[in-house]
Amino acid sequence: MLAKQLELINEQTSPLFRIMWQYNENEPDRKSFENNICAFHIGGGYVLSVAHNLRIEAGIIKSLNEEIYTNEIANILEPQVRDFLNQAYVADSATKKRYLHVPNNNNIQYITDRLKEINFDTRWITLTKRKICSPKLIVQFKNNLFYNDTELSKHFDSTNSFHEQGIERHTFLLNLELVEAYYSEDIALYKIVNTDKSIIDRIPSLMPDYTILSDNQSSVYCVQSSPNGFLGRLVNKAFIEGYIDHHGIFQDRIGGNYILEGSRYLIKGYFRFGSSGAPYVYYDTESGEYKANAIQSEASPIQLSINNNREGNFQYVNAIASPLQIIENRLKNHLKTDKS
Repeated sequence: MLAKQLELINEQTSPLFRIMWQYNENEPDRKSFENNICAFHIGGGYVLSVAHNLRIEAGIIKSLNEEIYTNEIANILEPQVRDFLNQAYVADSATKKRYLHVPNNNNIQYITDRLKEINFDTRWITLTKRKICSPKLIVQFKNNLFYNDTELSKHFDSTNSFHEQGIERHTFLLNLELVEAYYSEDIALYKIVNTDKSIIDRIPSLMPDYTILSDNQSSVYCVQSSPNGFLGRLVNKAFIEGYIDHHGIFQDRIGGNYILEGSRYLIKGYFRFGSSGAPYVYYDTESGEYKANAIQSEASPIQLSINNNREGNFQYVNAIASPLQIIENRLKNHLKTDKS
C-alpha cells in the first residue's frame, strides 16, 4: 500500500495535474498563463476539477482580438479612458490582436475597474467560449521527455512544450475542452482534445468510485499540491468528520448568482489553499488500487481561534468535498457515450 501511495505523487505515475488558461497559444514568445486549478485524470482523456473557478472574473485581460477590443471596449469608453487603454493595449497589425503592456503595475487596477464599469465579461467561462484564452492540462517533468518516452515526445513542439528555467522543469501542454460544468455540485468535466491517443493512454489516471464512504474509513487520502508551492505533490490522510446537505450562494454579478447544493463530505485533515480540484482517494482492497471518490471543493468556515481573535485568521481546519456520487449518472453517460 505504501508503494501505491508514493505512486500518487511521483511525476511519472501521479494522476494529479493542474489546469491553467493560456493566452496566445500559437505565439510562443507571448504566451502567458492564469487561473491555476488542481485537476486529475480519470482515464480516456477525461479530467475532473471544480467548476467554481469558471465563473470567477479574471479582471484584467492579457490579450484579445482587435474586433472585440474596438466594438466592445474602446467604442464604449469615454475619450480620455479610451486613449489610456489604447496605449495600454498595444495593437499588432500582423496578428490583429491587442496585447496588454503596462509598465506601471499600479495601472492594472485602473484598467480592471474600467472594464468592470462597462460590464465587459471577463469570467473564465466566457474567455474560453470566445477563444480569448484556452484551458491547458499542465504536465511537467525534470527532464525533457514526456514520460521518459522519446517517441511520445516527438508529438510536441515549441508551441506546446518548453523549458522553465526558473523552476527547472520541462512543461508540456495538452489541449482541453470543457465537456460539462456541474455548478451546483462544484465539479467540472474536461476532455483532452486534438491529442494523439498514444499520449492520452500514457497519462496516469484514477478510476472513479461512486460510493458514499462511511466516517470510519482509515484509508482516505487527499492528493494535492505540496505545501510549498504548486509544483510538488502531497498525499495526506483525510478524515470524514461528517456529512452535509449543502446550501450556499456563489456570487456571479454577470451571469447571476447560483446555488451550491447537494451532498458533501465534511473533511478534517490538512488541505492547502489552492487545492480546489484535488481528488480524495481511498484504497480499494479488492482491486489493490486507489480510486477517486470526491473532489476538494471549498474551505469550511470552522476556524481555529488565536487569542480569541477570528479577524484575519484563515487557518481553517475543515474542508468541504463533493462526492463523485452526486454526478454519477451524468458522468457515466459521458464516459459511456465516448466508448460507444
